[in-house]
Amino acid sequence: MGVTRSGKVAAITNFRGPSKVWEDAPSRGELVSDFLMSGESPDVFIDKLRPRAQTYNGFNLLLGSEEGLWWYSNRYDEQPYMIDPGIHGLSNHLLDTSWPKVERGKRALKHLVVGEKEITPEQVFSILEDRSPAADAELPDTGVGLELERVLSAPFIRTQDYGTRSSTVVLVECTGDLTFVERSFDPPGESQKETRYEFRIGSKVC
Repeated sequence: MGVTRSGKVAAITNFRGPSKVWEDAPSRGELVSDFLMSGESPDVFIDKLRPRAQTYNGFNLLLGSEEGLWWYSNRYDEQPYMIDPGIHGLSNHLLDTSWPKVERGKRALKHLVVGEKEITPEQVFSILEDRSPAADAELPDTGVGLELERVLSAPFIRTQDYGTRSSTVVLVECTGDLTFVERSFDPPGESQKETRYEFRIGSKVC
């Protein structure tokens, strides 16, 4: 995930599909930096990406500018589209797929937005750091087996071999003042480093 002082934002998640992973595929992470360093709008960047999108392993891409926020996945057959204002969730499937942790996060964020006049990074981190797994009856079947589905159902994932590497919160005020905070975690899931940036992204955004 990244932002620029001009007001561009980009983030990417992988698309969970263990049977469709290519070892020699290009890096999906480069799509974030490529967009942020380009002079292109989100829709133009996506249009240029689409002809070669299938050479990458599955991904969800969020690209935003002052004009709006776009979502595109190379595992979705329809056109990319601009996301409507509101509360949305994205994990390792399509936008707003009703996985337990997506729905839990959306409910928590809605409660925060409605109930607080001022939102702090710490309040959002408390949502991201939820380590509670979902009930078995709520779990999706994504081809990884029941035990792993349980582990992956928590917003903050931690196993001996795999887990949440970092959590990032981006807050933008109506004035255009932006706060970017990222926390990195060690293998046991303890916070090791926090990086923080604060700057203004040009004109007012609301």
